[in-house]
Amino acid sequence: MLSGALLITGVGQRIGQHLAEHLQAQGYQVIGTYRTDRPSLTGLSEQGVQLIKCDFNQPVQVAELIAEVQRQAPALRGIIHNASDWLPDSSAESAVATLHAMMQVHVAVPYQLNLALQDQLMASEMADIIHLTDYVAEKGSRKHIAYAASKAALANMTLSFAQLLAPKVKVNSIAPALILFNDGDSEEYKQKVRAKSLMNKEAGADEILQAVDYLLQSRYVTGRSLAVDGGRHLK
Repeated sequence: MLSGALLITGVGQRIGQHLAEHLQAQGYQVIGTYRTDRPSLTGLSEQGVQLIKCDFNQPVQVAELIAEVQRQAPALRGIIHNASDWLPDSSAESAVATLHAMMQVHVAVPYQLNLALQDQLMASEMADIIHLTDYVAEKGSRKHIAYAASKAALANMTLSFAQLLAPKVKVNSIAPALILFNDGDSEEYKQKVRAKSLMNKEAGADEILQAVDYLLQSRYVTGRSLAVDGGRHLK
C-alpha cells in the first residue's frame, strides 16, 4: 500500500513532468500517466514515479488505469488533472471530432476518474483534486473554441465536485495563461505573447508548482479557481 499517493495525468513533458518531479521529491508517491513515450520518462522512473501508459481516447485503457490506481493506492492523497491537448478549430479533424477530442481529455476522463476514485480519496485523512484549466475558460478563443469550451467545462466541474466531496476532499482549479514557451518559438512570437500580460514575461514552471503546493497544504480552500495569468484580465 502506498502512503501519500498522488495521481498526476500527463507527466511526460512540460508542467506535468515538473509536477511529478517536484512532488515525488517532496515525499509523495506519484503515479503518473502518459500517452507518448519520451526520454523524460526514464528520469521520472528512476526517481520512483510509477508510470502508467494510457491514451484517454481508449476506454479500455482508461478502465485499466482506474483498476491499477485502485490496486496501487487504496488511499489516494490527490488527483492532479494536467493531461491536455490543444487542437485548433482549423485542425485536420472535422469540427465534431475536434470538439469530441477536447471534451474527452479535458472533461470526460477527469469526470470518470473523480467518480471512480472517490472511495480512494475518501480513505485519506484529507485529499485534493486539482484541475488544470486555462485562462481562456473565461475569455474564450477565436481559434481554439473547442479547447476553450472544454476547459470551461472542467472549471465548472470544480464547483460540482467540491460540493459532492466536501468536507473530506477539497476540489480546486488552477487557470494558467503563459507558463512555458515551447522549443522553437520565435522571438517575435515570444514578445507578442509576453505583451499580453501586465507582467510581460514567461512565468516558469515554479509558479504552478507553488500554486499546487498551496492548495495541497490548505485545510480550507475548496471550490475555487486560482488564476496564474500575470494580470491578463487587466490588459
